Amino acid sequence: MTMTVAYWCVLAAALLPYVWTTVAKAGGERYDNRDPRGWIARQTDPKVHRANSAQLNAFEAFAPFAAGVVMAQFAGVPEAHVAWLAVVFVISRVLHGVVYTLGMKHSLRSLVWFVGFACAMALIALAALHVGDLAPVAA
Repeated sequence: MTMTVAYWCVLAAALLPYVWTTVAKAGGERYDNRDPRGWIARQTDPKVHRANSAQLNAFEAFAPFAAGVVMAQFAGVPEAHVAWLAVVFVISRVLHGVVYTLGMKHSLRSLVWFVGFACAMALIALAALHVGDLAPVAA
C-alpha cells in the first residue's frame, strides 16, 4: 500500500513541469504555440522567464527521482522509506517552483532544490545499499 504513495508521487513529479509551463504561458502576452521558444524569448515579464526556468528545472529533477523510486522498489528498500522520501521530494519540488516563479530569495530556492535533490540521491543510494545486502553469498 505504501509503494502506491511513491508511485503517485512519481506521477505528481511528472506533471509539475507542466504546471510551471502553464504559469509561464498565462503570464505573458498572448501565447503563440507556433513558436513557443521564440515566444518565451520575447517576453519581458521576469515571472514568465522564472516560471519557464522552474519548468526546465522540474524536467531535470524528474529523471533521477523516478529512477530512484523504481530502483529502491526493486532493491527491496522498505516501502515506508521510499514513500517518505517521495513525498518530501514532491513537496520540495512544489516549493521550489513557487519560490522560483515568485522570485523569492534565491537562497530559499536553493535550499528547497537541495532537499529534493537529496531525496532523489537518497533513494538511489538506498537502492545500491540494499542490492549489496541482498547479493547471494558464495558458498
